[in-house]
Amino acid sequence: MGAWALLLPLLVATARAQVCAVSNNIFEVQENTIQSGPLVHIDVPAGQQVTLGSSSTPFAFRIQGTELFLNVTPDYEENTLLEAHLECKSGNTVVTQLRVIVFVLDVNDNPPKFPFELRVEDVPEDSKVNTTVIPETELEAQDPDKDDVLFYTLQEVTPGAGSFFSLLGTNLPALRLDRPLDFYKWQSMSLLLLVRDTQEENAQPSHTATATLVLDVRPADLRPPWFLPCAYSDLYVCINAEYQGAVPTGHRLPAPLVLRPGPIYAVDGDRGVNQRVLYSIVTGQDDGTFAIDADSGNLTMTRSVPSPKTFTLLVKGEQSDGARYSVTWVTIEARSATGSVPQFLQSRYYGTVVRNSAVGVEVRDAASPSLPLRVWAQDPDFPDLNSAITYRITNNTDFRMDGEIVRTAARLTQEGVSYAEVEAMNTVTAGTARSVLEIQVLEPQEPAPTAGPAESQAEDRRFSAVDMAALGGVLGALLLLALIALVILGHRQFGGRLKCCSGKALDHQALAFDNQAFSDPHEANWAPALRASPGPTRAGPPEPPEPAPREASGSAAAGPAPGAPEAARDGGSPAAVRSILTKERRPDEGGYKAVWFGEDIGAEADVVVLNAPAPNAARAPDSGSEHSGDGDDEDGEPGGGSTYV
Repeated sequence: MGAWALLLPLLVATARAQVCAVSNNIFEVQENTIQSGPLVHIDVPAGQQVTLGSSSTPFAFRIQGTELFLNVTPDYEENTLLEAHLECKSGNTVVTQLRVIVFVLDVNDNPPKFPFELRVEDVPEDSKVNTTVIPETELEAQDPDKDDVLFYTLQEVTPGAGSFFSLLGTNLPALRLDRPLDFYKWQSMSLLLLVRDTQEENAQPSHTATATLVLDVRPADLRPPWFLPCAYSDLYVCINAEYQGAVPTGHRLPAPLVLRPGPIYAVDGDRGVNQRVLYSIVTGQDDGTFAIDADSGNLTMTRSVPSPKTFTLLVKGEQSDGARYSVTWVTIEARSATGSVPQFLQSRYYGTVVRNSAVGVEVRDAASPSLPLRVWAQDPDFPDLNSAITYRITNNTDFRMDGEIVRTAARLTQEGVSYAEVEAMNTVTAGTARSVLEIQVLEPQEPAPTAGPAESQAEDRRFSAVDMAALGGVLGALLLLALIALVILGHRQFGGRLKCCSGKALDHQALAFDNQAFSDPHEANWAPALRASPGPTRAGPPEPPEPAPREASGSAAAGPAPGAPEAARDGGSPAAVRSILTKERRPDEGGYKAVWFGEDIGAEADVVVLNAPAPNAARAPDSGSEHSGDGDDEDGEPGGGSTYV
């Protein structure tokens, strides 16, 4: 036994030396890892060769000499396990078979993916709060990485949509309703569903995916029909209208009744549902006097009412699907039509017609010539009888009524104004009313002359906005130049006068203006006739002097006249006055007029009549009468050769 124990290791070593062997036959490799070196060394006995068996993972391994290499980059999503089947052969005889197994380890290298990019879901308006709108199985994303845990978040695209919906949990992407829906305020909302394969946003590696949820609110049948016009209404409730009408006793009206505030009409209170409304009379008539059209709601009479009576009808409006209905009251008063007369809307109607118009031509409305003249009356008590009103012209054979339209009944040959009386009669009540027609017979307008070809081309020309802007700029520049020229010419022509007449205070130095036509050095001893003014009257604002005639020469400054008032001689006094001498000389007067005005507007005005002496006969014709200077009468009136101002 001891000898066998000593021989056993020797026998094993000898056996190993005759078969193929590897140091390790199980390996773990992370996916996406490139193995550049050999995976394992193969011990091959002498005289044998090693090959890959047919059961090996295709294309995953290769043998170079006695080295086993990984031939691909592992991908966990394709193969989680790679196997190499080694066969050692001596000739064609397989001596040894070995298996080398490679386990591929998963890493986070793939993003999650939703089964959709856009999901449109109809949500009923009456969905209960806390109900699941879309289950988890329809929203969850898929991640090929087996160990990844997905985290979901919901972001609002439509402002406010996040207050209506939420997710059941971070890892449970079921969509839940959090508050009641309102179709009139929120008809469609959009949300963004985001998934991430890591809990932290900044973790590496990390992958995300998104999908859009569009939630369309489907209107629910929540409200009954509304009879219009509502006495009060908002988006959710309507206080139904009640209708009133009147019919004449003893008459059956063939047309639908005219009611106030309008015809019987109801709509579905849910505009999104908009079910058709059917009408019926529930109560209020035992004798079947009235009938209502189920589709239109028109109320008609089936027979006449013999005596005054009031009908109170209960009318129902029901949805065509029978889900909801509402009711309202219709009050019809049957009363006698005796004494009811129609009323015209206008006391006088104005129209126009062209002279020599053919018979039957419409008279045009004077206010709207493109429309025919229409005369209309109505019965204030029984609007249903308006259709029974007829019209005729009573006192003019040139016109006739065609319903409510006025037409010519004869050829009108005279231009002018024609008057006619139109009568409206209610054929049911026999009530009548009258109004006046005032029709202007006009001359026909002559057609405009046709322009020649050249003129037609000129008229057809159109100018662009740029052309008009350029023309406006040129005209504006010319206008500015014209204004500048006018200012310059006015300054040259009237500059001195404008300075004289300006509102600035003048120098207190006395000034005098003389006419050169009367200047003579030999006439320095003129004897002016001084005459005081009739009374101390306050002088008004001075008027500017009259312009000199063309033949008169310019005036030069001179000292004050010898006969001037003392105030005029005192040039330094504040009350100094100025002498303004006229440049006009009359041949029949012996002097000229001088008027002194004080610097103060309210100063008194003194009048002095200056007469030129006649030293010789040769000057007599120029100086006027020899005694013109002292020819005043005793009461102070000036003579013929002087002028009093």
